[in-house]
Amino acid sequence: MIACPPFGPGEMTRDRNKLPTRSSSAEVDAFLRDVAAITPAKRTRAQGRLLFAMDATASREPMWDRACRIQSEMFTEAARIGGLAVQLCHYGGFHGFESTPWLTGSAALLRHMSAVRCAAGMTQIERVLRHAKAEAERARVNAVVFVGDCMEEDVDRLCAAAGPLRLLSVPVFVFQEGYDPMAERAFREIATLTRGAYCRFDASSAAELRDLLRAVAVYAAGGREALEDLGRREGGTVKLLAHSLGRNK
Repeated sequence: MIACPPFGPGEMTRDRNKLPTRSSSAEVDAFLRDVAAITPAKRTRAQGRLLFAMDATASREPMWDRACRIQSEMFTEAARIGGLAVQLCHYGGFHGFESTPWLTGSAALLRHMSAVRCAAGMTQIERVLRHAKAEAERARVNAVVFVGDCMEEDVDRLCAAAGPLRLLSVPVFVFQEGYDPMAERAFREIATLTRGAYCRFDASSAAELRDLLRAVAVYAAGGREALEDLGRREGGTVKLLAHSLGRNK
């Protein structure tokens, strides 16, 4: 099942097995001091843009196949609101990292996803976050989705890379496959820093993941109000995600 528990930066304390309450990075602390003065970007009539990032290392192959089957519903729901452009971003193998153009149809995204072959390698989550920042500086990005199962990087560097996304009003929705505790702590921190949301799922919860990806697409296309409306209509995991996002306002 999917777990969407409450989270916040104060829930972590430093010891050998836990993340620090705050990152020691002075850069991230500066971002957080300034964030109260930042006004969230107002939505326009422009089409929503969602950066869909996935871990394509070897352990992710079964879930990649499932994601290929369920991704079309992101576009279907978003089309009812105003449409959605999606960029697929993934890493795998020995420093392999790729991103597609911005795609506006399910068929085009499926072609790109179907061509990906998962390969053993280290995680590159920092690279994903920095890529998202670069894209958001070129043109508005409404949300980032990251789907992964592990984390093999320096947590402070990940926090430093996540900080600018908060200033750019780009929430990161992190969906963790499995139960790696170190990954969970890092993924929660990324979600908190960017005012996004974190959820965990397992191999038996493909339907819930489908609903959550569809909900994030609605958020990217129509904003928080559209997501909350979907949560009221459908309840379940979609409502939990809307509530989690609300806690990070």
